[in-house]
Amino acid sequence: MPPRLSVVSFARSLPLRPRAQSQWIAQPFVRAAPTPIRPFSTSKDSTDALPHISEEAARTAKIKGEQEPDLEQGTPVEEVVKHDKALQDKLPKVMQDALKAKSSNSTPPGSRSYSTTTVSRTGGDLGIVDFSPPPTATDVPGTKFGLPSLPLPQGSHVKHRYDPVVDQVTNLLMRHGEKSVAQRNMALILQHLRTSPIPTINPSRPLLPGAPPPSHLPLNPVLYLTLAIDSVAPLLRIRNMKGAAGGGMALPIPVPLGKRQRRRTAVQWILTAASRRRNKGSGKGLFAHKVAEELISVVEGRSAVWERRNAIHKQAVAARANVVIPRKR
Repeated sequence: MPPRLSVVSFARSLPLRPRAQSQWIAQPFVRAAPTPIRPFSTSKDSTDALPHISEEAARTAKIKGEQEPDLEQGTPVEEVVKHDKALQDKLPKVMQDALKAKSSNSTPPGSRSYSTTTVSRTGGDLGIVDFSPPPTATDVPGTKFGLPSLPLPQGSHVKHRYDPVVDQVTNLLMRHGEKSVAQRNMALILQHLRTSPIPTINPSRPLLPGAPPPSHLPLNPVLYLTLAIDSVAPLLRIRNMKGAAGGGMALPIPVPLGKRQRRRTAVQWILTAASRRRNKGSGKGLFAHKVAEELISVVEGRSAVWERRNAIHKQAVAARANVVIPRKR
């Protein structure tokens, strides 16, 4: 059996040393460097304070060789104490009499003794050439500024500030009433047409007569868009009149279309063909990119919209005998 250990005898064998007292050691006095603080611009001790605006104007005029402003001329005392009654009572008798005489001959309250409007100058220092204020008197009674001159200049009307073709295509691009999304897609389409290479025109499917050279089309994307739509727009549509052919059969009758109707049909065909194109990426501008590619293929004669247009014209030529011309009375 091992011997029993005593805690008291075990603690006596440990050496105990007294704790050394801490002594104060004198340190040399070192003055801390002052924190660099930038004083305010109005402080007298400021070394980098900005000069007064009059001094800066004087320096600028001296550099330019112009006449320097008078730095000794300050604000008159009358202007300082004009709205302070307590300060006016402390002024000398002479200045009080001058203020009373000036107030008796001054303009009524709410107006200024000098004009701050722009004066008419020709080649002056303000750079205003032949400026004249708008006439206040009008010839039409009941109007303050008169009536505008007609016809209005192009782009001044808020509802007609865009090109008619661009506005019509934007409305046809719109889905669920989101006009801003359609305008963004229209801007992407025009940007793609502007940055696209020069198209190669197919001689069998030419553009409208009088069209500019192909190298000019990317320089004017609105004209590029208009030519692509008008060149493929059909001239007629086929209207099926039920029972007119006898035996309950429908009779096809070609009906001419107006300019806006033709463009609407062409844009709908182009949008349908663009939606069938294969996706080449992802993002918000994917559909706009496909529409722009379809417009370029229309100009180059590679789009299937041309075949659809030719089929409508061929069917209208075959049914031209069904057109009934009213007799003249």
